[in-house]
Amino acid sequence: MNILFIGDVFSAIGREMMETYLPRLKAQYHIDVVIANVENATHGKGLNKKHYEEFLFQGISLMTMGNHTFAKKELFDYIDEADRLVVPYNQPKALPGVGSRQITINGKKIRVTNLLGITFMDGKSQNPFEAIDEILVDDTSDIHIVDFHAEATSEKIALGYYLDGQVSAVLGTHTHVTTADERILPKGTAYQSDVGMCGPYESVIGCDKELIIKRMKTGMMTPFVVAESEGQFRATLLTFNQENQCTQIKRICIDPAHPYIA
Repeated sequence: MNILFIGDVFSAIGREMMETYLPRLKAQYHIDVVIANVENATHGKGLNKKHYEEFLFQGISLMTMGNHTFAKKELFDYIDEADRLVVPYNQPKALPGVGSRQITINGKKIRVTNLLGITFMDGKSQNPFEAIDEILVDDTSDIHIVDFHAEATSEKIALGYYLDGQVSAVLGTHTHVTTADERILPKGTAYQSDVGMCGPYESVIGCDKELIIKRMKTGMMTPFVVAESEGQFRATLLTFNQENQCTQIKRICIDPAHPYIA
């Protein structure tokens, strides 16, 4: 079984890159399941219903979120019916949504769990190490993929080792920068600190670079404006054998410097 996990989809440019390259990659790699982090899909922050439905039409099996889950208040209107959406499991309990979902594809039970980090984040979430233990008690899935939406690389690596042998993969999101540390850990769990972003290539993690430079140089609170540039597509391909063991983890990078080759 081949599972494609797509990094943070950011703004219209990220959605356009998905529309352009996802069908090609599905055919090229014989993809069975597509998972995407979509917390920044609508204008760079949040997810509206229109874009959720577009992703369903494109064949996204499950969609994960992050710290900007409720940036678009429209989500409260449709979240109860969004049965392919996975919000952070360890978010405050008063917030709606499902944090771990299981679907069956080609006879395999595929679970996706979304977790928020707490290091350098807003500090309102439950400890992710404690939260995942709650899920593992009753987990009967064949393949379990954790999207760890976190800032600190150290926290991501630590969770990867903590879950090694207990889940199928721990894939980081949130920083929008692809890391080159993809590997299979000693007990069989696939790991990568950050899958990266689908969005503007000439940007600072998706935003207009000149405004960000001005903010950092002068201390002025310039606005975060979605960059206008060519796009990039970042994803991670996981291959599983009949015994549900991950046998390969591969980075997918498409951008002006790395053009798509079929």
